Amino acid sequence: MKAPKAKKIPHRLFIHNDERIDPYFWLNQRENPEVKAYLEQENNYAQNKMKDTEVFQNRLFEEMKARYKEDDESLPYFYNSYWYLVKFEKGKDYPLFFRKFQSLGNPEELILDVNKIAEGKDYLSVGSVSFTEDNKLFAYSTDETGRRIYTIYIKDINKGILLDDIIENTTGNVVWANDNEHFFYIKKDKNLRAFQVFRHRLGTAQEEDVLVYHEEDATFNVSVSKTKSREYIFISSSSTVSDEHRFIPANNIFSDWTVVQPREVDLEYAVEHFQDCFYILTNEGGAANFKLVKTLVNQCSKENWEEILPHREDVLLEGFEIFREFLVVEERKQGLLQINIRKWEGDNRYYLPFSEETYTAYIGVNLDFDSKGLRYGYTSLTQPAATFEYDMENKTQVLLKEQEVLGGKFDKNNYQSERIWAKSRDGETLIPISLVYKKDTVLSPETPLLLYGYGSYGHTVDASFSRGRLSLLDRGFIFAVAHIRGGEYLGRAWYENGKMLKKKNTFYDFIDCAQFLIDRKYTSAEHLYAMGGSAGGLLMGVVMNEAPDLFNGIVAQVPFVDVVTTMLDEDIPLTTGEFDEWGNPKNEEYYHYMKSYSPYDNVATKSYPNILVTTGFNDSQVQYWEPAKWVAKLRDLKTDNNLLIFKTDFSSGHSGASGRFESLKDDALEYAFLLKLENIKD
Repeated sequence: MKAPKAKKIPHRLFIHNDERIDPYFWLNQRENPEVKAYLEQENNYAQNKMKDTEVFQNRLFEEMKARYKEDDESLPYFYNSYWYLVKFEKGKDYPLFFRKFQSLGNPEELILDVNKIAEGKDYLSVGSVSFTEDNKLFAYSTDETGRRIYTIYIKDINKGILLDDIIENTTGNVVWANDNEHFFYIKKDKNLRAFQVFRHRLGTAQEEDVLVYHEEDATFNVSVSKTKSREYIFISSSSTVSDEHRFIPANNIFSDWTVVQPREVDLEYAVEHFQDCFYILTNEGGAANFKLVKTLVNQCSKENWEEILPHREDVLLEGFEIFREFLVVEERKQGLLQINIRKWEGDNRYYLPFSEETYTAYIGVNLDFDSKGLRYGYTSLTQPAATFEYDMENKTQVLLKEQEVLGGKFDKNNYQSERIWAKSRDGETLIPISLVYKKDTVLSPETPLLLYGYGSYGHTVDASFSRGRLSLLDRGFIFAVAHIRGGEYLGRAWYENGKMLKKKNTFYDFIDCAQFLIDRKYTSAEHLYAMGGSAGGLLMGVVMNEAPDLFNGIVAQVPFVDVVTTMLDEDIPLTTGEFDEWGNPKNEEYYHYMKSYSPYDNVATKSYPNILVTTGFNDSQVQYWEPAKWVAKLRDLKTDNNLLIFKTDFSSGHSGASGRFESLKDDALEYAFLLKLENIKD
């Protein structure tokens, strides 16, 4: 079967006295039948090229699915008189929400069965579930396209009926006022930016809702939330480098909104409430790795902020949890997350002990100020996710739940994880790499290795467990995560040195990690593979252009690859909020810098690795036409006979298929692609 050939219609793009001709610009016409026809041709071609793996894909899917406990349930948590838990039942793809009054020994009450809502739908995602203070009503939201546009519904629990109130075109989040009659929600604009906060009164039409806040700055998004104390409702406006929060008492929703601290460029802060104070995590005053301050609720601007935890050059302060007697802090030092516990009174402070070389730990759901028990999570590349309750007074703990790995074959003692440090091309910077492999896997140039990367928005890819990944490890693969600049693995400076006009550090770090693994004989270029999604897909596109000979195969999931064109078009969803991450190409310096690495603009006439590209037709984050154009250009220019496979899911968005196990089919395709290249058929 011949590879599809997208037709060329030259489209001139001109700015800064620079001309670009885009022959595939027409693929952005979502409603054009020729566009869908082309994407379907690519899907048929992908199916043809992977036909020899179809049985294997199904076996991989069943193998991965078999590791899950189908009749599983979450840990219960107590909130406002009820214990809440989520269950999955065997043979069903979607969760069921339950609650029990006061005691876990009481009968459970089914609140919401998402399986019934999802019947007959190709895609269904629940955004949030939120209860009134009197526990009689709850709101839930659903997205049926994958565009992350949610419709809100209200259900009367006792009567078991939906109210007439239906709110469309929202972010899905609902925050109830304490009067049990009003709630707040957020609308999206035509570019899918969260920009308006409305107040809704039960029993009225959406057209009657009151606009309480409109964020006019197109680089900011808004969110709405209620404090842990349930005493205040917050509207938060945030860009990549700036925050502004305003609040009202949850008991008096018609009062004027008070701004905590007016927005300033490069001033970030997050707020929590306890007693008569706000506790604020902030980078104010040059605290790049953040510090913790507090201030009285009625004197909350920054000149009143009192320092509790100072800024530290070697420790990134990532989060905190307040208890009546204790303060618990999430810190990241040398890439590893630590949990520090301290009493408010005295100098009694200590860290929870974690001993693995690479892992991640995090504060869990802790809704009770008075509790002396801290729920926290722990996982590593070899350790399934586990939730513990730690007694902060007596310094003892119990394991509440550990992720089960069924199938009878898994023993974490059969796997080895480690962390190594690659030297970057500048000769000074050391880049951490976390690896895992089966202990009987021989590390050599013949060993297949999958290197994963992201490196944007300060998002850190931590070393965590994956049940699906075992299907690669058990077949002799090494899995590695490159903790490259652009994330915050080594603190805020690690992020700042991988964004804007320093973005190329992200790409070079990944390439240098790949070369390091080859030099250290963990693998070789003939057996090295790379994977990344979204901004990590951009990473894949750049390293393919820069160092195609280093990799035998690349998997690019929903890749952001047409950087310049997208960032110049403020009508494309979410573009304006990205200027502080990539720069604004309407500025000539940023334009030329972005153009110099943009994967689509730099496809050349040369050989490329084997490539698998995936996208969702309804993707709201990275529009489907970016990978479509990129693949079309690669087909036209590449000089090799390697695989180039492009699959569009017409029923999903950025996060892939809905349903508990449907996403495993995507994993099975990606794994079958990698294993096919290694000639592993079983």
